[in-house]
Amino acid sequence: EMMAHQAKLNCGITIPNLGFGTYSFKNDRDTTELAIPMALKMGYRHFDTAKIYGSEPAVGTTLREVILYGRVERSDIFVTSKLWGSDHHDPISAVSTQANSKVIIFAGSCNAIPWEQNIYPVLLHEASTFSCCRTLEMEYVDVYLVHWPVKLKPWVACVVPKEDEFEPLDLETTGSGMEKCLEMGLCRGIGVELHPVWRQTKLRQFCGELGIHVSAYSSHGAPGDCWGSNAVVENPTIQSIALKHGATPAQVSHSSPITILILQSREF
Repeated sequence: EMMAHQAKLNCGITIPNLGFGTYSFKNDRDTTELAIPMALKMGYRHFDTAKIYGSEPAVGTTLREVILYGRVERSDIFVTSKLWGSDHHDPISAVSTQANSKVIIFAGSCNAIPWEQNIYPVLLHEASTFSCCRTLEMEYVDVYLVHWPVKLKPWVACVVPKEDEFEPLDLETTGSGMEKCLEMGLCRGIGVELHPVWRQTKLRQFCGELGIHVSAYSSHGAPGDCWGSNAVVENPTIQSIALKHGATPAQVSHSSPITILILQSREF
């Protein structure tokens, strides 16, 4: 049923509208590796990760295993990752494979590879030094997003940066770098985000005119996280709509004008 809810992007690829988020404040690799096969059984094919989440190694390891065993094909899986603020100076290096002979790179079922002999274990604490595709052990990601619209100094790897760790954002340079990633085949699409409290009406209208689909980021406000807020689920307008229709605030936020929605397991 989930596979029936898809959208075609203006670059020609198809994206599942419902994605499985892999951010965890505790950065629990074991839980992520258990959750992904369960998500696949539930029908999920879109998996959302990011460098700053620290979940790329677990996502890559688990998806590689299910692909190598023939449970799914790479073409059936849609992987989204994101450009972190400290990588705005060089988006290409942030996503590229930076080929290493020890790293398996796959772009299909790769059934011929004896994976037990070739796996290169990527530890979570090493993830920040590797590019997205190397950490995921993939030849490409399906969509690559600018994680936050801020630029950080190259060494910053904290979810909540300090004031002196920010740099002026050069949108033209970042955008050009993202477009080059697309041209080089490192990703198949790049995108834009919003949530119910940051509706971006004019931007959504502009994107609609150009056939650009929009992805929701932390559509519930990430309550419970160190950087999160209850601003969405406790929003008076959203709560009144939920009460009127016998729904939950989360369900109301899902019904707002968003195209792609990423859910984390605690949001069900």
